[in-house]
Amino acid sequence: MKNKIKKIAILGLPNTGKSQIFNNLTGQYTLVANYPFTTIEIKRAICNIKGNQYEVLDTPGLHCLYIHSEEEIMVRDMLFSEQPDIIIQCIDANRLKQSLTLTADLLELNIPMIISLNAIDETSKQGMKIDTKSLRNILGVSIVESVAIKGIGTEELKQAILAPKAGTPKVSYGDIIEKGILTIQEKLPEDIPYKRKAAILILLNDKFWIKYLNNNYSKDIIETLKNEAYKINRQLRGNISYIINNRRNVWINKTIAATVKKEGTMPAGFAQTFAKMSRHPFYGIPILLFFLTVTFYLIIFVAGTIEKWMNVIIVVPVINLISYIIPNGFWYDFLIGHYGILTLGLFNAIVTVLPILSVFFLMFSFLEDIGYIPNLCVLVKRIFEKIGLTGKSIMPVILGFGCKTMATLVTRGLKSKKEKFIAVYLIAFAIPCSAQLAIDMAILGRIGFKAFLIAYGVLAFVEIAAGFILNKILKDDNKSCFIQELPAIRMPSLKVILTKVYYRLYWFLKEAVPIFISAAILLFLCEKTGILLAIKNLLRPIVVGWLGLPVNIVDVLILTLARHEAAAGLLLHMVDAGALTYIQCIVSVVITTMFVPCFANIVAMCKEMGTRRGILMAIIINISSFFLAGILNWILLFTIK
Repeated sequence: MKNKIKKIAILGLPNTGKSQIFNNLTGQYTLVANYPFTTIEIKRAICNIKGNQYEVLDTPGLHCLYIHSEEEIMVRDMLFSEQPDIIIQCIDANRLKQSLTLTADLLELNIPMIISLNAIDETSKQGMKIDTKSLRNILGVSIVESVAIKGIGTEELKQAILAPKAGTPKVSYGDIIEKGILTIQEKLPEDIPYKRKAAILILLNDKFWIKYLNNNYSKDIIETLKNEAYKINRQLRGNISYIINNRRNVWINKTIAATVKKEGTMPAGFAQTFAKMSRHPFYGIPILLFFLTVTFYLIIFVAGTIEKWMNVIIVVPVINLISYIIPNGFWYDFLIGHYGILTLGLFNAIVTVLPILSVFFLMFSFLEDIGYIPNLCVLVKRIFEKIGLTGKSIMPVILGFGCKTMATLVTRGLKSKKEKFIAVYLIAFAIPCSAQLAIDMAILGRIGFKAFLIAYGVLAFVEIAAGFILNKILKDDNKSCFIQELPAIRMPSLKVILTKVYYRLYWFLKEAVPIFISAAILLFLCEKTGILLAIKNLLRPIVVGWLGLPVNIVDVLILTLARHEAAAGLLLHMVDAGALTYIQCIVSVVITTMFVPCFANIVAMCKEMGTRRGILMAIIINISSFFLAGILNWILLFTIK
């Protein structure tokens, strides 16, 4: 008989190394970065430790089991529904005090538990020493010191998994509350696990937990539990939430006092100074422009050189060979013609787009891992507040520059419907994803940095204007306060950056190459059947007359429906061939950036906003892109000579 596969749930505050521990244990790869919201859904994988199989679950960030937001509810639901056999709590050693609130909650579940005390190498730099032995004795669970990003502590963690220990509740809430917990526990249905924690959630009137009970149990049971909670609350002189939090804070402070020693105040180093300057209203803008400029010129010179090299050793020999073997005709056009599966499909992805993405992802991963992005969120806070975005909505919009689909899914945690609508719209509208931004830099780099400033200056203006208009016409509702967790600025690991770039490029090739080839085949068939010519004739008045672009730009717009990188790659070929003027290059970049969010992002929009609203957003964005790009064309015609 096979042993049952045990479940290991990896939990912890946002940005504490959960995904890196997941990678280290399973040998798989999930994206890691030095900012919150990297993980937005529960991920699973199987790992084998000395002949024992475990299912490992990587989870989004969780602050405590008294839930305040939608994004945390899935983690608590998983705990109660799947009842994992082992919990690994990831704790950033620099944020031990903040993490102990969750620790107190998890100990009340009485599940075997291991603490991975991560980033232990940084504590001494902060003038702090953690007595791990004392902490282990206080909590009663295994504690493994680790530097997850370097793999340090992984073997010790695996050993601890083989013999995990269940701690016991460490916080007593006073006689009245403790007796009340026991009373409610006795009245809970038999199938509810973790009865102590369930009873506490009922006493706290946790709205998500009460909703769960209402959906799964009879009204009589619910009323009985509510009445007991009401009686207990009546016996207390103060607010029960305050009493419980106060008791817990007393325990946390005692634990910190017994385990953490200050070794003197360390002077502010370069990392802290850089972080402050990055979010400073005066110094932050030049720092942002510096990173943009460096990325721009790296793409022009480094990616451009790689592209030329690959063209010489791959494209030219293959085209010459096919031209020698296959005469002009259907198969020649199908393989290496204007819409060939090699020229427009495979070579467009591998030779044109891949070098650009390689360089861009290298720079973007560096900025992620040093912890720059959360500081950028603080920098742009003042602008975002003017367009109705505050609090948690800032990070999703900034993350849109990485992946618009992921950024859209992150908005599910926004309580304000108005904020969520504005954030989802702006992510889909004039924000380029990382791949689009990289290729746009390559396109505009062909004609000069000034063109890049014009194009992205226009995109920034229309993005802010759209947010301002939406903020004015949508009704106000509850806004979230601005709370941004700022990770430490860290020197990134070159190995980790290269690993991340490798996987991003692997995912791109895996997802995009079939789409590039399929789009090339579709355009080839449309061209051969005359459908493409009919579409161009239909759109000629708009494309040529209003946008001022050559009619062949329709090919680019059609490819945009499939994938923005494919369209941008074709656009880059048109620039290299001299098919576009200076003004046409700028207008083309602007309209392809605004035009039709990728299919995955449209699906995410429909998922978060509802199908009707999501599709309506996409339609409005497409109409706006043609209208605004046309206005830009006429302005440039009259201002640039």
